[in-house]
Amino acid sequence: MPSRRRQPVRLTAITGAAAISLLLSACAVGPQYAPPPIIAPAAWQAPLPHDGDGQALQRWWSQWNDATLSRLIASAQQSSPSVAQAAARIDQARATQTIAGAAVAPAVSGSASANRGNAGDGLGAVSRAIASAQAAWELDLFGSNRRAREAADARLGARNADWHQARVALAAEVATAYVNLRISEALMTGYERDAASRAETSRLTALKTSAGFEAPANAALAKASASEAAARLLAQRAEVDLGVKALVALTALPEPELRALLAGGRATVPSAAAPQVASVPASVLSQRPDLAAAERELAALTAEIGAAEADRYPKLSLTGNIGYGVARVAGANVNGTTWGFGPSLSLPLFDAGRRIAAVSLAQARYEEALAGYRATAVRAVREVEEALTQLDAARHRAPELLAALGGYQSFEKAAQARLAAGAGSVLELEDARRAVLGAQVAVLALERERLNAAISLYRAVGGGWDQTQVQVSENRP
Repeated sequence: MPSRRRQPVRLTAITGAAAISLLLSACAVGPQYAPPPIIAPAAWQAPLPHDGDGQALQRWWSQWNDATLSRLIASAQQSSPSVAQAAARIDQARATQTIAGAAVAPAVSGSASANRGNAGDGLGAVSRAIASAQAAWELDLFGSNRRAREAADARLGARNADWHQARVALAAEVATAYVNLRISEALMTGYERDAASRAETSRLTALKTSAGFEAPANAALAKASASEAAARLLAQRAEVDLGVKALVALTALPEPELRALLAGGRATVPSAAAPQVASVPASVLSQRPDLAAAERELAALTAEIGAAEADRYPKLSLTGNIGYGVARVAGANVNGTTWGFGPSLSLPLFDAGRRIAAVSLAQARYEEALAGYRATAVRAVREVEEALTQLDAARHRAPELLAALGGYQSFEKAAQARLAAGAGSVLELEDARRAVLGAQVAVLALERERLNAAISLYRAVGGGWDQTQVQVSENRP
């Protein structure tokens, strides 16, 4: 009967403790996070492609109209160790998020044991079996566990952004290697024609010298020119082979398969439209995964300041247990139930300044990360400005270089005609050829510069990443 009278008291105590915990759960010490503004100029100083009209970059590579490039980028995305590492870090962050979330909820565990032995009191053998369940719940009065969960949530977002950053960087690297290879192939094609032409000139000049129509010096000059062209061609072939090796490493495709894939578009330089950039710098820079990751890290560090601050305050936990045991002694069975419930309060009385120092450490880490975030924003602005400047310079230089190439080609044709008519000289023709070759190399170099600047701009504005893609498990390669 007395136990029945105390039961309402226990129920009231339990209900009161639960109500207090719910009331205090709204209290979380520490600063509230607010994303810092992106530091950017009011407008780009370099000219914008296409007058700066906005455009989504989700399928930007399709604008190149090069199926081989798209295939290479897809293969690299699937096999890249850097992308795989970033994906594994997402899994780690997700597991950490689960662990942090579990700390907020009650923990329940169970145990069971059985043994048989001699009690030593003359009663003979004793058999015992016990089963019990234990529960504990930290009320998290000042938000320590909730702040830890906030930090884990933010870091999961940061790791997602890192994954996108790895993909953007890899796509840009593959595209750069591909462009360099195609330019090298185009140069090799030009060198092949030049070497064949110089070899034929050397042969004809040698025949004329034997017949007494050309001076021996002209024959020596023509032969030296042919040898120079042959050596230049061999060096360019090695450059092409190195470009293929670079793509093999990036895409993980077998070299024979890669060479067969590349053969269809040999020496064909892709035609890329410059990516359009929004006229508002902040909206452009917000597409960068590295900035998004840095911002999420700031959110995590802010939550950790709150967790460190909460560690300075008391902690209240509710614990309880219930058990049932059976014992057999001297042929008789004895059984019973045990239980217990009550609060546990932990008070930080003295720690020689450890907890205060932990708060200062968390604040210092936040300040360091904030400075890094600002540095990343400044670097982002610089990279966009540089890419825009390079694109604009290439656009203005192209007509002049093409005009120069056309003029040198006309001069070469005239020199060939005069030499065939006996009015010109081998020296004049060689000068014309060198001028044409130099102009061709300059045009291809400018095209390489333009394409690489377009790739740099793609990377500088965040590539095909979209901030709305916060979960990647379903679309991860």
